[in-house]
Amino acid sequence: MDNKRMNMIGEQIKKARTKANLSQKELSDALEELGVSTCRCSVSRIESGKRAVTDMEVDAISKVLNVSLNYLFNRE
Repeated sequence: MDNKRMNMIGEQIKKARTKANLSQKELSDALEELGVSTCRCSVSRIESGKRAVTDMEVDAISKVLNVSLNYLFNRE
């Protein structure tokens, strides 16, 4: 995944997380409940575009934040 796309997805995740009034830790805990082990530091790196997000993670993040995959990929 190129840096531009990682930044775009990260920005959308941060925007949706903030709108849902969740901290990075709360998001990582919710992902853990869905069986996706992602620590708070990984959420931070994803949001800042320093780490790619896996398919499993992006699917779980969309469920936790109640947004579509199209939203996360900025296609809406």
